[in-house]
Amino acid sequence: MILVWLIVILMAGGLLAWLSKKWHPVLPRWISLAAVLLDLVLVVYIWLRTPAATLGASPWLIQLNLPWIPQWGVNFILALDGMSLLMLLLTFFLGLLAVLVSWREIQTKSGFFHFNLLWVLAGITGVFLTLDLFLFYFFWEVMLIPMYFLIGIWGHENRNYAAYKFFIFTQASGLLMLLSILALFFIHGSQTGTYTFNYFELLDTPLALGTGRLLMFGFLAAFLVKLPVVPFHSWLPDAHSQAPTAGSIILAGLLLKTGAYGLLRFVLPLFPAAAVEFAPWAMLLGVIGIIYGAILAYSQTDLKRLVAYTSVSHMGFVILGVFAFNELALQGVVMQMIAHGLSTGALFIIAGLLYERLHTRDIQLMGGFWSKAPKLGVFAMIFVMASLGLPGLGNFIAEFLTLVGAWQANNWLTVFATIGLVMATAYSLRIMQKVFFEPAPAEHPLPDLSPREMLIALPMVVMILWLGLYPQPVLDMARPAINQQLQAYITLPAEEAAAVPVAALQAEKTDTVYYEILLRTDKR
Repeated sequence: MILVWLIVILMAGGLLAWLSKKWHPVLPRWISLAAVLLDLVLVVYIWLRTPAATLGASPWLIQLNLPWIPQWGVNFILALDGMSLLMLLLTFFLGLLAVLVSWREIQTKSGFFHFNLLWVLAGITGVFLTLDLFLFYFFWEVMLIPMYFLIGIWGHENRNYAAYKFFIFTQASGLLMLLSILALFFIHGSQTGTYTFNYFELLDTPLALGTGRLLMFGFLAAFLVKLPVVPFHSWLPDAHSQAPTAGSIILAGLLLKTGAYGLLRFVLPLFPAAAVEFAPWAMLLGVIGIIYGAILAYSQTDLKRLVAYTSVSHMGFVILGVFAFNELALQGVVMQMIAHGLSTGALFIIAGLLYERLHTRDIQLMGGFWSKAPKLGVFAMIFVMASLGLPGLGNFIAEFLTLVGAWQANNWLTVFATIGLVMATAYSLRIMQKVFFEPAPAEHPLPDLSPREMLIALPMVVMILWLGLYPQPVLDMARPAINQQLQAYITLPAEEAAAVPVAALQAEKTDTVYYEILLRTDKR
């Protein structure tokens, strides 16, 4: 039941935070902080009591399966494996920082703000835990509506436009996923006589290539928009630039990761043949996103929009690695999800701290802050270096593993993807030059980090250094779950393998996919 409590604590904490505003204006902050901290403690306890070496044959650490609406085939299924555990650690760590960042920033309707913040986190937690597709869609929608309010109520000058755009993009793509879920439900029921949304049972559903392709595109619509992948990315810069700092942290650090998680958890295992066919195009989209996002990031003068476009670039590595179909690449994807959440979350925190002090996000109006705020400068320097992939920091491990794995699948696309690393150096150093080292066009007083802000900065620095210098515990924890996702390709049914075009197989010449499928289709 510990998995249920992870969600219940956040939902109940959100309701209590909203109601407590009537009793004292500061209570919502403390209730929100306590709820997220309690969940973080519970997840750390699970991590410490379950070393990766003890996982054995099954990657699942905890499972809960309760009947919910049995006549509709809906069950309350929650399950935790190494990948989910890592995502939950990231969720509650960044959630804790989001509460601390908004401590002074949010002064109006603070009770309702913390209600929405905790319910967003509850929805994200449900997405990372649930393995009933009906329940998954429920939590997918739960996390959207509170985020809409976070942007639309506590955002900046153009917040209504950004909130509507975010909601329309994510809601429309989510409805396409719902159609695919229902289609899979009925196809499985017609074949087996059992109508169910149970993930484990739906994994065994045989699909014709054309049918699998259509169903996969429904899931892809939701996940690629959420990542986001070019050309479905246009909602992201507006949402980031208008959201409050806590909203930007949750968006960049967590909501984007639900798209990557969906690709790993649902698209790869449920639609192996269609995924192999789509893989070259998916990797191409990833490379386009890497380069396009980097170019646009370099051209921005609004600091939050600049950081938002770096997310578009970095998330290109995720889709590049997911469709490489090998363990190295998927390890890199999981590391990228964690390291990007930390590094980009930190950059949005820096942008928020500068906006609080200067009331502008225009980097052309900044400069010379290194001598005025050395602690803030060092904090920014570390995460700017992480963003460009400096060895010793977590992002380097993530991008290195992804590129090594992608090289095994497609050499030329990997070569073009590395251009993004050079571009990342350009836009990252531009941040430091414009904000901290270049002479300022006008004098601005700039207080350095306060004790509360240092409490936010130091854990983030420690975490990004730990991921860069000693990533093995994370890699070990993720490995069983990753191998399970790849199992669908090792055991791809002969009739599905035979339907995959030879050109698609040749474009994906990895040991895991290409040779195994060819062995099952030797008649060709």
